[in-house]
Amino acid sequence: MAKEKEARRPFNLKKEVKLLPGYIILLLWVIFTIALLGWVFGASFSTTAEIFQGKALKFESGLHFENYAKAWNGAGVAGFFGNSLIYSVISCTILILVCAPAAYVLSRFDFIANKFIQTSFVSAMGVPAIMVVLPLFSIISGMGILNNVAAGRTVLIILYVGINVPYTTIFLLTFFSNISRTYEEAAAIDGCPPMRTFWKIMFPMAQSGIVTVTIFNFINIWNEYFLSLIFASSDKLKPVAPGLYGMINSMKYTGDWAGMFAAVIIVFLPTFILYIFLSEKIIGGVTGGIKG
Repeated sequence: MAKEKEARRPFNLKKEVKLLPGYIILLLWVIFTIALLGWVFGASFSTTAEIFQGKALKFESGLHFENYAKAWNGAGVAGFFGNSLIYSVISCTILILVCAPAAYVLSRFDFIANKFIQTSFVSAMGVPAIMVVLPLFSIISGMGILNNVAAGRTVLIILYVGINVPYTTIFLLTFFSNISRTYEEAAAIDGCPPMRTFWKIMFPMAQSGIVTVTIFNFINIWNEYFLSLIFASSDKLKPVAPGLYGMINSMKYTGDWAGMFAAVIIVFLPTFILYIFLSEKIIGGVTGGIKG
């Protein structure tokens, strides 16, 4: 309690006045975001006629829960949702299994290529995806595997993993660097080998950083559009982003805008719920990990 009281700073009016423009901008952004999401959520329970009449939030004809059933089954959102879930979960799992040990080794052991590897990862983060995707598409299309569901999914997962390896490794490298070496020294004294020390001690201690980077990767892969548009040529392979784009194009023929807004909410909910329940982990991971 004493430390908490010492950490609290007295209210400084002049400083708060200087920050007032930032507070106003932040407040306006929050209001705009809540209003926009609230309207989309309300429109998903309305009808297309009410939306075009500007009565989406009045619910004069009641709440139309059938919009969600139509979007899930009739519009194919269930398939897009399932594909995105497969891509995101498997890719994030592989990324952690590959990048966490790599980041730990780069942060703890000095060897000839250490700095070169770190520099390469940082440089790779600045390479535009289009420079890599087009040559890959030429090779993969020549192999004739894009129309195969299992092979197509494997290709997308490999691409998602490969593109996110640099960012994930650098993020976890910074996190592992902030963890005290005394834990490893104590484990070495007890006769614990380095590999076991990592999995039994260091990996659990880096939980907040691992959860944070996993959430960021999950959101990026879930919302990814460019790669999936090129490599997911079949509806059986499409994730939510190109799937929703196809739904928007079909609106000119079906006109079911209420169903489309229901589909948007269905797609938006997983990442929103993930962030709400794990927000503390995200903040803890971003602010720098464990020091000692």
